[in-house]
Amino acid sequence: MDYKSLYENKDFGIIKFDEQLKNYTNFGIGGKADVLVEVKEEYQLVDLIKFNQKNNIETTIIGNGTNILVTDKGIRGCVIIISKNYDRISLDGNLLRVSAGSLLSKASKFSFENSLTGMEEVSGIPGSLGGAVAMNAGAYGVEMKDIIKSVRLVSKTGEILEVSNEDMDFSYRHSKVFDDDLVVSEAVFELKKDDKEKIYEKYEDFTNRRVTKQPLDKKSAGSTFKRPVGSFASKLIDECGLRGYRKGDCQVSEKHCGFLINNGNASYEEMINFIEEVASIVFEKTGFKLEREVKVIGEK
Repeated sequence: MDYKSLYENKDFGIIKFDEQLKNYTNFGIGGKADVLVEVKEEYQLVDLIKFNQKNNIETTIIGNGTNILVTDKGIRGCVIIISKNYDRISLDGNLLRVSAGSLLSKASKFSFENSLTGMEEVSGIPGSLGGAVAMNAGAYGVEMKDIIKSVRLVSKTGEILEVSNEDMDFSYRHSKVFDDDLVVSEAVFELKKDDKEKIYEKYEDFTNRRVTKQPLDKKSAGSTFKRPVGSFASKLIDECGLRGYRKGDCQVSEKHCGFLINNGNASYEEMINFIEEVASIVFEKTGFKLEREVKVIGEK
């Protein structure tokens, strides 16, 4: 398919061809996208989804690339990036409206500056708002479902939907976004007023915990595995003697065993095999079955 002529002069945002996806993921792994579009406005997102559907072009949505592992063969069709260019944050009383491309850390700090509490625990979650909402991301006992009032979504046919918290079907690392093939456009958080100094004390405490315990300077997709019932992935991996375990450029972080990192130029095949090996060792030694939290996308 001649993608260049097909997408030429279209008002969809920043359009690129044969773009290396490893440059758009925290893992630093991934092959090329046939077409990559960084949207800036909601109308561009809607128009692009409709355009791709009309032309039978497969669409893949990527946010800030923090919780994904892209295959070395890359992604066929059109990859839509909803990230730094899709970034608006506004406030109406105690309601914080955040666009899907906004970093969760940025939105959190905006709320703190306005003396609103509720986002301290999740302020250090890497990545954009859209991905966080889709997977009901959480940290230190607080998940998106606990602070979100409503979500604005775009369907696979380009229809805009306003969905309440109750109808988002939030559960552990899951929402209706995955079930119904939807795209997050923005979300409204319902927060509470509090003393700004107290808010920042709480925020700094959680920030210090992350900085001292997580390999934030390394190429990783965050927590590699979901939390198993009855234990913690990092605890189990550590108990199996895998702290710092390494194969090639793939390594279990010495700082936090729940993070598997790319120490250089690991390929998709190397990383996915490493992830499976760690899970296999844990199962053999403890009986706990670790389920991958990182989402694999792309041509196998």
